[in-house]
Amino acid sequence: MHAWSAPTIPSVPGTPPPLRIFDSSTRGLAAPATDGRASLYVCGITPYDATHMGHAATYVAFDLLHRFWLDAGLEVDYVQNVTDVDDPLLERATATGVDWRDLAAGQTDLFRGDMEALNTIPPRHYVGAVESVPWIVPVVEQLLESGQAYRVPGTGGEPDGDVYFDSDAAASPTWSLGSVSGYDRETMAGFFAERGGDPDRPGKRNTLDPLLWRVRRDGEPSWDGGLLGEGRPGWHIECSVIARRFLPAPFTVQGGGSDLIFPHHEFSAGHATASDGKPLAEHYVHTGMVGLDGEKMSKSLGNLVLVSKLRGAGEDPMAVRAVLVGQHYRTDWEWTPALLEQAKTRLAAWRRRATTTTVERAAELATALRPRLADDLDSPAALLALDAWAAETAEASGRDDTGAGSDGEAAAHAVIDALLGIRLAPTA
Repeated sequence: MHAWSAPTIPSVPGTPPPLRIFDSSTRGLAAPATDGRASLYVCGITPYDATHMGHAATYVAFDLLHRFWLDAGLEVDYVQNVTDVDDPLLERATATGVDWRDLAAGQTDLFRGDMEALNTIPPRHYVGAVESVPWIVPVVEQLLESGQAYRVPGTGGEPDGDVYFDSDAAASPTWSLGSVSGYDRETMAGFFAERGGDPDRPGKRNTLDPLLWRVRRDGEPSWDGGLLGEGRPGWHIECSVIARRFLPAPFTVQGGGSDLIFPHHEFSAGHATASDGKPLAEHYVHTGMVGLDGEKMSKSLGNLVLVSKLRGAGEDPMAVRAVLVGQHYRTDWEWTPALLEQAKTRLAAWRRRATTTTVERAAELATALRPRLADDLDSPAALLALDAWAAETAEASGRDDTGAGSDGEAAAHAVIDALLGIRLAPTA
């Protein structure tokens, strides 16, 4: 599967201080170890609806991390998946009378356009669940053979043979239930039921055991599962196998929204460790939830502010990005029209100031932004520094800006684009 077009990332003199970022699994700040190379996996969309602001906030947050690493001179291996076959997608396709493949393809195309408009760097590997099925099957077969997975008999008209992960059998010093999330059993049970789990499925050994392979049902898409029989994969094993195929074991950062901590990232980690004994990732980083009118923004509730709709209404994608960068990635926040208006005002001020700055002052701006981003990607603080720069006059700053010109403007544009992903230059 192809991603979207990559933007040109300007080169800015200097380097940032070492990064410290909050690791959800340890509940504290961590300094990721990187030796010339970093690796990142961010869980992608289930393409049954357009990109809403919650999605955009997550992908822009990890774009800031990507840019930070590039600014530090690292090579970045970035992988993102697309869950292009799953129950919500199939249900939406049935409800709307659209072939599930056409729905997935159309919404994935829309997502690509949104990401390109928001100036996010594409993943090096952009992988669909469908194309990963041949890689998933042998892993699930191996888990069955090792006793870390089991088949559930059919009940209530369901066929025999669905394969589930045995959470208790897979427990080890490297992974056990709760080792990623830190949640207690009661909390895990609540989230499992809310987030696609099936705790009441008869025949499961542990109510929290997740599905690895769903055998074929009439009217559902299915693939050759080898010894598993025809069917399709569960959700968590998809990301686990894709990550293992393209990234080191463990890779540097597993990213996603905070609603993925459990069960998705918990079991993705469990599947990987059960397969080869190694941790999935060194660090787990999660973004907060975006709300609208007091409710979490989600497809299931339908309370969505869509990036594509804002673009279609003529809003500047860089103003939308400025709203997103203006929130700390770990906080829960609410989208409001006032935030967008504020972002447009700030963006205009940054653009005006760029025309009067110097190369030297642009370099000082980079020096001001980098420590803020190194401090747990504190992008709101970075934007306040940008506001202070924009409010300067030659007299107030104590500098002679008479040498300002196209070189200074280009340097300022480069700094703000490279570090924050906000393009000041108008787009064609």
